[in-house]
Amino acid sequence: MPVTPDTLYTKSGDVHVAYQVVGEGPDPLFVPTATFPIDLLWDEPTVAGHLRRLASFSRLILTDLLGTGSSDAVPIHDRPAMQLWTDGLLAVLDAAGSDCVSVFAMSESGLPAMVLTASHPHRVRSLVVSGPFARYVRADDQPFGMPEETLSAYLDGYEQTVGRGGVLDNLAPSWAGDAAKRRWWARGERLSGGPGYFREILDLFLHSDVRPALESIQVPTLLLQRRGDRHVRVEHAQDLAERIRHARLVEFDGEDNVWLAGDADLLLDEIESLVTGARPAAPSNRVLSTVLFTDIVGSTQRAVELGDDAWSTALAAHNRVVEQHVAGARGTLVKFTGDGALATFDGPARAINCASAIRDAVEDLGLAIRAGLHTGEVEMAGGDVNGIAVHIAARIMALAAPGEVLVSGAIPPLVLGSRITFADRGSHELKGVPDWWPVLAVVD
Repeated sequence: MPVTPDTLYTKSGDVHVAYQVVGEGPDPLFVPTATFPIDLLWDEPTVAGHLRRLASFSRLILTDLLGTGSSDAVPIHDRPAMQLWTDGLLAVLDAAGSDCVSVFAMSESGLPAMVLTASHPHRVRSLVVSGPFARYVRADDQPFGMPEETLSAYLDGYEQTVGRGGVLDNLAPSWAGDAAKRRWWARGERLSGGPGYFREILDLFLHSDVRPALESIQVPTLLLQRRGDRHVRVEHAQDLAERIRHARLVEFDGEDNVWLAGDADLLLDEIESLVTGARPAAPSNRVLSTVLFTDIVGSTQRAVELGDDAWSTALAAHNRVVEQHVAGARGTLVKFTGDGALATFDGPARAINCASAIRDAVEDLGLAIRAGLHTGEVEMAGGDVNGIAVHIAARIMALAAPGEVLVSGAIPPLVLGSRITFADRGSHELKGVPDWWPVLAVVD
């Protein structure tokens, strides 16, 4: 085994993703957080020892998320981060020639790992997340999250210490007295993009909410949590264990958030057992997806005005526009619904951009559409899709005005980092769907 594996590159769209491959056996994909660029991980003897143990029973794949480490720098407020990161992970799997992996992620990197697992279940064999959370900030249904007013001061503290290794005191207190580890940690922070960038990317992670993805995770899932973790409260892990079908939570003593610190061998024992012995979950047609419904406004009246032949021509042109834009956005056109369409996407930002593009394109045909979107679990069956997510998207579309693209409240936290903005349209009771649902309009 080489002392340090070579760092390779692959492309995800127009950007480059850095990755390494070392060892033989089943493929775990290790996704560290921004603090730990893969080129520096091997420079610290303790950390390198943990990685070599991982590679001793596997063909270990490591990657820097896009925008971090040796991967291309990506403007944080230019692209939808969760979609960008998930696309990058898929690109690494393809480049490494790995059809199905066990994904191992740490705290913040667990967010795209969970979205990947939920939206591409055929590519993930099992999932491990240390110090896990799905939503960091407090919500009415998550009282253990950090209050928004506290978070700003928390981020200020990180920004003021980044580059000097001070973050180590909170994330790996068992290393606090080790000057060499502090210097190594500080170097990783500096090469992660500097204090301002570090704060922005951490803020993005901590304001994301991937809870809509959790019910679609079908693989054996291992959650590793230290009871005294100073960064992620144990209640986050316990909540995840309740929401994910095949999850097992293992709690350890200690205050470290970073699994590499403290008694890491105990965590590695659990990881080795899962990676080498876990059986894939039974095949399922359930998958996390963004559902898009469109509808031509006033189609009956328009058909009467145009006559049968002209209306058929206009409808055929509409259908071609929909087909082209859905395919261009990597979506799946499920079916036409007479005067509208149903499509699914593996990323909500792609779905929103597609809906807006269809709306603009059909205006040239003299048509107006409305659109509704929701991200949730669907079941693929016989070329069709079923599930409550489909009904929610349809009900939201029915609320839209001509030319309007409406989304459920599940979508905005999943497109953080993009230029997409929203206007609140209040909470609504959706026919046949329990509870009240926040609805937002995409702002052009």
